[in-house]
Amino acid sequence: MYYQLEIKDSKYFAIKSLNDLSKLKHLQEVLNIKVNFSEIAKDLGVDRRTVKKYYDGYNKPCARTKTSRIDPFIPLIRELLSDTSIQKFHYKTNLYQYLVDNRGLDVASSTFRHFIKKHEELNKYFSKSNKTSKTVKSMRFETAPGEQAQVDWKEDFRFLTTDKGYVDLNIFVFILGYSRYSIYYASLDKRQSTIFAFPNDAFEKLGGVPRVILTDNLKTVMDKARSEYYKGDINSKFYEFSKDYGFKVQPCIAKRPRTKGKVESQMKILDELDAYQGKLSYKQLVDKVEKINLRKNMTIHQGTSKTPISLLEKDKGSLKPLPSKEIRSQYQNHQSIVKVNESSMISYKSNQYSLPTEYIGKTVILQVEDNYLYLYDTTKLIVKHKITDKKLNYLKEHYQEIVRKTMPYKDEIDIKEYSKENLKKIGALFDSKRNQ
Repeated sequence: MYYQLEIKDSKYFAIKSLNDLSKLKHLQEVLNIKVNFSEIAKDLGVDRRTVKKYYDGYNKPCARTKTSRIDPFIPLIRELLSDTSIQKFHYKTNLYQYLVDNRGLDVASSTFRHFIKKHEELNKYFSKSNKTSKTVKSMRFETAPGEQAQVDWKEDFRFLTTDKGYVDLNIFVFILGYSRYSIYYASLDKRQSTIFAFPNDAFEKLGGVPRVILTDNLKTVMDKARSEYYKGDINSKFYEFSKDYGFKVQPCIAKRPRTKGKVESQMKILDELDAYQGKLSYKQLVDKVEKINLRKNMTIHQGTSKTPISLLEKDKGSLKPLPSKEIRSQYQNHQSIVKVNESSMISYKSNQYSLPTEYIGKTVILQVEDNYLYLYDTTKLIVKHKITDKKLNYLKEHYQEIVRKTMPYKDEIDIKEYSKENLKKIGALFDSKRNQ
């Protein structure tokens, strides 16, 4: 709408929006113009009262820019998602959980995901990382309590630890089909004895055995993989293991992970570990696996709408009984992380066993198998000891090393002779104590 004005420099004043009305009032007061509010309202498509309100000086307030509790984390998020960071975040939920656990983020997961999606510079990291990933739809099926468990490995997960450098971790996942209760184990090897030990420990923790174990085609389980046209060949030792415990082995069809979708979903959860690359010692890494496992069992499962731990008792009540202790002892393979003391020894069941002095103050992996202690530096075997009832178990070369360090003034012949005599005295001392 245009008003014709009797002024020197302009003949017309245009009203194109409500914001022009305040200027019109100013001109009206100076030039005594008659204003037709109804006509202006009709032209602008608004109510006459709205025109009058803007004419009298009303200004619509600007929308306030709301701050988010996530805003202070943006510099950190940029750093974590940068190309130079060795930490990896496969999903937005991995980044969210890392910030919650380590940096005090306190917002809902859905709020965080929406925030990342709105920020193109941050969201493109996840768009890029998920470009090559394939979505595999899992077959949804339910099993009765105690009927089935699914097992799998996350194999050779390469992780940079703060104390042992890069290690290749293997994570065993055992999940009950009915409750979705899961048990995770971390190991640096995947020998057959380890494959037996992990389900054995899981059965003992649960107090029973499922009727069917759905498994992947691991080489230590299957001599020949199952395919669409072949039933597969179960390894003879694993078959004997299954007979001893009374469960049926049901191998999946090779390269078809959807047939064991319950355990496959757990593998996605373990991608969270990549967020801690270069931040944890080996022991802390193992502890982190246990914490992720505990959190998973305490979180409501979308399929059941309940937490796995709340359904566990029903699952346990329908399991088959455990075999005898004699049978179970054949498959036990205890593994733990121990610290080497100042005497260059580790403790096992109140007795001590020696290592080279270079390991003093360090942590090593202790594994028990066939009445022997195996001590590892990651996957490297340091020493093997026969388990005894002696308080001190020195290898001659280890004791000589200790003498060299504590008595550097002695020559090599004296060191060997002193070590030999002293080890005799130590042995005689503890023998006399046992006989008392």
